[in-house]
Amino acid sequence: MKIKMPVIPPERSDDIHNIEFAENAELILFMAGNQFMVMDELISAFQEEYGVKKIFYETLPPGLLLRQILANGAVFNERILPGVPDVYTSVSEENMITLKEKGFIDDYFVYLHNRIVLMVPKGNPANITSVFDLLRDDVRISQPNPDNEDIGKYIVEMYRKAGGDEMVRKIMEEKRKKNTTLLTLVHHRETPQRIIKREVDVGPVWATEVKYAIIKGLKVEAVEVGRELDQRDRVNYYAAKLKNCQNPENAENFLNFIKSKKAQKIYEKYGFVPHFK
Repeated sequence: MKIKMPVIPPERSDDIHNIEFAENAELILFMAGNQFMVMDELISAFQEEYGVKKIFYETLPPGLLLRQILANGAVFNERILPGVPDVYTSVSEENMITLKEKGFIDDYFVYLHNRIVLMVPKGNPANITSVFDLLRDDVRISQPNPDNEDIGKYIVEMYRKAGGDEMVRKIMEEKRKKNTTLLTLVHHRETPQRIIKREVDVGPVWATEVKYAIIKGLKVEAVEVGRELDQRDRVNYYAAKLKNCQNPENAENFLNFIKSKKAQKIYEKYGFVPHFK
């Protein structure tokens, strides 16, 4: 059964990089979206070391990127984007297992970690002090959709660990019906804007996204959920080379590069937790 190609909304153009190289790229990267803030520096450092010039990459949610691979393409502004990257990364091991079972990859490895915090407007006007405040009827939440964004699955697990299935039901079902839980398609783009516009009071995000937003001058801050809830011990970033990719040598070089001290330090600069010391 042929899988229908996903349609990438036009407003996601910030996540489609160097589209002019899409047809003749020397390296195609599908990078789990929440790495977007690192990519300019990471790509520049890789190019300096390996001399690869034409790099096309996407920083969409890994679930959406997986669908693009399985459908052998995606539609963006009436154009068909490549369906086979040289490298795919995800924060979901399930995605990697799917690719392996379907014969797209031979193996994969962990190269990075992250953790969840609550993004709030600067000054925290809704007085969010813990994850339990998200149960309040007056608190509006920008919530990553678990169907599209892997962080959404970790957030649901955070809710479950904090308050059981009842907490999950209240936030993901009851508050959604009341429009006080608003789902996102690409949370690292939508949540900061919703918070700045005061359309929501809080949004669970990766710690790296708050750090990046502050670097960019956005008036936001983080509320820690605590080590026992922030999922840092479960959030692994996985990477793999596609078996039938166009640029296998450059793919191998990139995978070796992201494990290097230079690359790991770049990631750490933006708030990620390195895997290779």
